[in-house]
Amino acid sequence: MSLKSHLDELTVKHQALEKELKDAVAHPATTDSQLAEIKRRKLKIKDEITRIEREVKQAA
Repeated sequence: MSLKSHLDELTVKHQALEKELKDAVAHPATTDSQLAEIKRRKLKIKDEITRIEREVKQAA
């Protein structure tokens, strides 16, 4: 898998987590720990996106 396709895949996952988080916030039964877990997963993906973008920029 190329870095570009991996980056695209991570971006799609990040957007899906953004929607999941928005839906969870709107749902009254969502606990703080559930919100925190979604945010952790989203941040982990964002960190990976940032790392790959840095690698691509350095390679250019």
